[in-house]
Amino acid sequence: ALGVRVVFGDAFHPADIDRALALPGGEFDVVSTVGGRAADGRWTDEMGNVNIIDRAATRDVGRFVLVTSIGCGEMAPFRSERAIAAFGAAVDAKTRAEEHLRRAIPSATIVRPGSLRSEPATGRGILCDDPQVRGSIHRADVADLVRRVLRDPATEARAFAAVDADQAHCINPIEPFPLAR
Repeated sequence: ALGVRVVFGDAFHPADIDRALALPGGEFDVVSTVGGRAADGRWTDEMGNVNIIDRAATRDVGRFVLVTSIGCGEMAPFRSERAIAAFGAAVDAKTRAEEHLRRAIPSATIVRPGSLRSEPATGRGILCDDPQVRGSIHRADVADLVRRVLRDPATEARAFAAVDADQAHCINPIEPFPLAR
């Protein structure tokens, strides 16, 4: 009913990506939530996303949204030692994908969820561009925020943390981005 097509493939194989990107007719949006590590040690967070970005950059893409993680990009200096020990290599791989995206598709939006929870949506998900914000968010709320980002041109060429308003923490006052409904 939403007009979404699911295509299974391997982000390390550009032919699979091309097959998926060939399905839509006309302009279309791309949302990448690809992550993880292959058995051979390659980070899908980086190389899988780089492949998707490169292939999408040659197509009629309307919006591109890359979902990474709190701690990426300009948030890196504010990571805790505990977070670095647990997720540092994955977050660094995601950061390299973000950097590549900014060069290849400058209008793209980056959404960086906090700690992910699997409970039902709260409807309290917010986006914030303060690099020091931390918190958790439910996966369903991330999905809703991404849906709204796709419809809000004010989010183009920006990066945001995604957290639950009731779970957000920051040394600065938290100012949610005024995301269109």
